[in-house]
Amino acid sequence: MADHGWLGPIEWAAKASARPGENICGDKLIAVDVDGTGALIGVLDGLGHGAEAAEAAKRGVDVLRSGRAEPLEELVQRCHRALLGTRGAAMTLAHINFRSDTLRWIGVGNVAADLVAKHPAGVEVRSSARLAGGIVGYRIPEALTPQEVPIRPGDLLVMASDGIVEDHLDGIDFSASSLTIADQILHTHAKGNDDALVLAARHRGASG
Repeated sequence: MADHGWLGPIEWAAKASARPGENICGDKLIAVDVDGTGALIGVLDGLGHGAEAAEAAKRGVDVLRSGRAEPLEELVQRCHRALLGTRGAAMTLAHINFRSDTLRWIGVGNVAADLVAKHPAGVEVRSSARLAGGIVGYRIPEALTPQEVPIRPGDLLVMASDGIVEDHLDGIDFSASSLTIADQILHTHAKGNDDALVLAARHRGASG
């Protein structure tokens, strides 16, 4: 599965694959405009794999689409309430503000998110989302506080479900499109025993 597009100055793309032998991926993405001034981007990993995992993640995506302008911490709470009775999900969300060039992110569970940039030595990890323990729809921390970091033209946001190995940031080709980058990470770093999803979002500058 591949999906891609533009949100203001952000060129984004995602690639996903179901667990080998299955045809339903329990990992889902959100990438939507927020009032023309920002973007909500995220990855939801339904617990386990298959149809029930996909249903939990899809329910979360529906909540996020309808409430996209809400603060991130409120969105997590809304998803938590909506996913009660499902398998639950891990999720990491990011809001990019086009006007201030800031990124706010929040995560529950093990969906990794890193803001990286090209560096003479390879890849510079500028910041990584701090992930809280828990499962959305089962148990989450009482207090969740998003982090805020600057994002600049050329920066690349990479989100990956736990079907991707931890060293997936090695060897990123910054000259490639977001779609190619997502495809390369999925192809090279998928564990091969779980659903997997990679989302790459590049800040292309004011001119897009």
